[in-house]
Amino acid sequence: MLRDKRKVAQAFSRAAESYDAVAQLQRDIADRLLHWLPYRVEGHLLDLGCGTGYAAPHLRARYPLAPLLELDLAHGMLNYARARRPVANAHYLCADAEQLPLADACVDLIWSSLAIQWCEQPERLMAELARVLKPGGRCLVATLGPDSLWQLKQAWARVDDDVHVNSFMPLQRLLAHSFGLRLVRQEREERVLRYARLQQLMQELKSLGAHNVNPRRQRGLSSRQRLTRLLAAYEQLRQGDGMLPATYEVYYLELLKEVA
Repeated sequence: MLRDKRKVAQAFSRAAESYDAVAQLQRDIADRLLHWLPYRVEGHLLDLGCGTGYAAPHLRARYPLAPLLELDLAHGMLNYARARRPVANAHYLCADAEQLPLADACVDLIWSSLAIQWCEQPERLMAELARVLKPGGRCLVATLGPDSLWQLKQAWARVDDDVHVNSFMPLQRLLAHSFGLRLVRQEREERVLRYARLQQLMQELKSLGAHNVNPRRQRGLSSRQRLTRLLAAYEQLRQGDGMLPATYEVYYLELLKEVA
């Protein structure tokens, strides 16, 4: 069952004001992807899943004359980006990456950091990226892999068999349909965050808008009982430094649209 995109958009819209305060990991990943930018871009830029607009000033500084499209699924994020990080010659679009409201071959560079993991139909996503890119255009992506937050998934599995943690697709599935997009560079890394208490991680996910948005089944256990069991299960992962780990699996990709 696919996620309800409306719920995803609502969660991120509600988190727009709190997002930047807890998004150091997200900024670090974006900074790494920004180092992959090509030297020159002749036409339009698309910041796909722009969020609070963190990348916009960097993209504008690198390409001062290029028209910039800031696109996100969440109205709240777009409103925040427009108000807090305005840049010249930028246009703001609320839309779904799997159904882009853009003409064919109109974008020279797509830049997307930690957005496409919310897409669950990779064939539609890749088809849309290929469609809007000009021949010779590039797509730079940072996204999360299925091993993200495996500790939290493992701990919840000891509580019940419900879905409590967002899951993301493996790289092979994402790249199974190329539509003329050739993978020219790929890197993977694991980033491990550490918390004194599990509640800190759970509150951070909520403040990011990245808490569980999957369809849920009703369970007999009360919320308090589930939380007590979850805390006990996660406590077994506490490390020698006294902290609880939370791992994120990150893919960095550069895709080139082939020239026919």
